[in-house]
This record gives sequence, structure tokens and C-alpha cells, in this order.
Amino acid sequence: MEKKPLAETAVDRMEKVFGEHREYRRAHARGVIYEAIFSANGLGAEYTTATHLQGGEVKALARFSHSSPDPTWTDVMSPVKGLAVQFLLPDGGITNIVGVNSPIFLAKTPEAFTKILGVVTSFKKGKPRLRELAKLLIQYPESRAAIKIVQKMHAPASFATGRYHSIHAFYFIDKDGNRLPIKYEWEPDAGVETLTPKDAGSLPFGYYEWEIEDRLQKEPVSFRLNIVIGGEEDPTDDPTVAWPEERHKLTVGTLTILPKPAPEADERKFDPTAVTEGIECSEDQILHFRKAAYSISEERRNSEK
Repeated sequence: MEKKPLAETAVDRMEKVFGEHREYRRAHARGVIYEAIFSANGLGAEYTTATHLQGGEVKALARFSHSSPDPTWTDVMSPVKGLAVQFLLPDGGITNIVGVNSPIFLAKTPEAFTKILGVVTSFKKGKPRLRELAKLLIQYPESRAAIKIVQKMHAPASFATGRYHSIHAFYFIDKDGNRLPIKYEWEPDAGVETLTPKDAGSLPFGYYEWEIEDRLQKEPVSFRLNIVIGGEEDPTDDPTVAWPEERHKLTVGTLTILPKPAPEADERKFDPTAVTEGIECSEDQILHFRKAAYSISEERRNSEK
């Protein structure tokens, strides 16, 4: 029998752990999409030839989401929230930035991630059982940092008040061909605001979706796009390691969420490897693995409709 591709095995195991939910994405299943405008301030032009960072405005789509592959989980059971942005470029192409409110990932390699899914076979209230967690940490010590962050993480008070990290490193390419390692960060103009576990536990199902809709009808919602510039010793191939806080950050533009839901755009794939000229993916194996996993998820969603 032909061996399954690793990405397919990973998606199969996600379905085994979280259940099969037809017509939903296999990760970040529940979310809302809005039209948006990205305004570049031109400061990124020194480091990259990417058209959307030279200055001026481009249209975009922004998807806020809960991280769980199970769309029936309550909002508090999924403290990791996501913001995926798709820039609609003037030439008709796209490029994406996919972020979550955790700065690091659970695994360094696709093999480790897939094995971890095989270890964590059951969840209760959104967290792995202690015995499974202990087994996981023994086998995959590089996962300790991400697990500790998630365990201590407080959910944002709103999709609008989360700080979203790209997790993966990328390279900016300037007009002379020089490469600069960077990570992305979306900084909320409303300020970072989180909930206490007690307050989060009292939230009704779907709170984040209707709260962001209500907020958009009353006031602007926007995020600054920061690039974090990596140092020579900062790994570009390991999403389990955070870069030091003191690394230089540069704001290169602002994303303004429009009060215009775009449910028809739910068909779109927010693949983080979809980059444009002037940007390159790093050597991060998990980053490249996501492309294959997202494609499998998309194929299964489409076949179920």
C-alpha cells in the first residue's frame, strides 16, 4: 500500500482528535471575514520591492478566527485567536500574512507535529489530559515553550484587541537583491486587552463574532503592521523559538477593517507561503508544510459542498 503524504496524515489525525466537521477548514474552523484597506507608509520600501509595501493603498480581506478545528467549541476553549490577511495586489495577484496571538508554534518539524497529533488523542475543555501532556513533553522538549505560553495565555477581549504574530520568519528582498530576515506582527490600534479566566469563562458562544460586528458599526478597527528585524543569531527555521523582545520593530503600514462582511470570501485559502516579488519564505519546514496541509483541507471542504 502506498504511504500517505505526511500532510494528509496530519489532517487525518486532526480529524481524529477534534472530529470531522464537514465544509469547515481543518484548522481555525470558525471565523468571520471582512473587507479591509491596507495603507503602506513607504518605510518598507527600503527593505523590499513588494508592491503593497511601497506606499499607498491596496484592498485586502481579513479573517478573524478561533484556532480550534472544532467549530462547536466555546470561545474560551480556544484562547488562541487568529488574524489572516490577504492583500489584493494591483496586478491581480495576492499575498498573505497569517498570524495568531502566540509568538511561537508547537513543533519544529512536520514529522514532530504529526507525531504530536498522534500523542494528543483526546481533549477535555480544550486542553490535553495531563498524562498525554507529560508524554508529549518528554518526547518533544522543544514544545515546552509553546505549551507554557498557551497554558498561561489570556484570550483577547475582542478580535480587535489581540496582537497577532506571523510565527514564521520570511525574507525581505530589496532592489539590490539583499535579504533581510523578518517576522510580522499586527499591533491593534485599540491597544492590547485581554480577559481574566473568570470573565472569559462567562462569554456566550459566538461572542467574538458579534462583538467585532458591533464594534465596527461604532468605531474604526485597525492594526499597525510591524516588521521585526532578525539578528544574525535569530533562527529563521525554527518556529518554536521566539526572537528576543529587544529586536528592532518598524511599522510599515496600517490595516483598516471595513464594516463590510465578506462571507463569499470564505472560499479563499489563506496560505502563508503565498508571497509576492520582494518577499521569500524562510527555510522553516513547518511553514512549507502548511501549504500542503491547507491544500488538503481545501480539497476536502470543496468535496463536501
